[in-house]
Amino acid sequence: MFRCFAALFVFTLLPARAIAGELYTEFPEKIRPGEKYVFYSHGFIVEGTNPRPENKRWGIYEFPAIKRALSAPGYNLIAYHRPAKTNPVTFAEKMAGDIRTLLREGVKAQDIYLMGFSRGGAISILTSNVLKLDKINLVILAGCSKYMKNNSQYRMYGKVYSIYETSDGVGSCQFVVDRSPRVQAFKEIAISTGKEHGAFYRPISQWLVPVKKWLNGAEA
Repeated sequence: MFRCFAALFVFTLLPARAIAGELYTEFPEKIRPGEKYVFYSHGFIVEGTNPRPENKRWGIYEFPAIKRALSAPGYNLIAYHRPAKTNPVTFAEKMAGDIRTLLREGVKAQDIYLMGFSRGGAISILTSNVLKLDKINLVILAGCSKYMKNNSQYRMYGKVYSIYETSDGVGSCQFVVDRSPRVQAFKEIAISTGKEHGAFYRPISQWLVPVKKWLNGAEA
């Protein structure tokens, strides 16, 4: 009896972050203010009903495997499966609304991360542009495409971490950072897998390891 009570007492003393690590496909009903929340936005090809669509050049987009690989005890992962023909601007407004809810519930802006690949990266940037929060975090995976070049009104905010693949047509995010005076910190790395845009279709270590290090506050 005493042992059970002691274990319960110790558990109640654990910091809130210790029980993070949930994976959500919808916005969570219960918000835990002391924890981190990471939003992962997939690429355009996944929009629709198939979580594992195939591109003839780059193969299958392993959305379920990516979600599992990104999950970690240090944060809660929210990964929506967007419907077909999603309007990026409209979806960014929805994401911004979700983040405002987190903020109202007591989650700190510095504990919120917007991460996205390709179209999902653009949506993450658009969301940060709506919110204009200096303490939010952005993780962009091959997301600074022609769309961002052709829409120079969009700015990044907060701390930005970018990864691009050297064999891909979508490269550095430096041009977006250059027009974004409220970026607080910027780090970018290039990976060279030879897989072009498809490098981010699967949870390979070249991008997954540095991303998870950055999400957990370590130098990546």
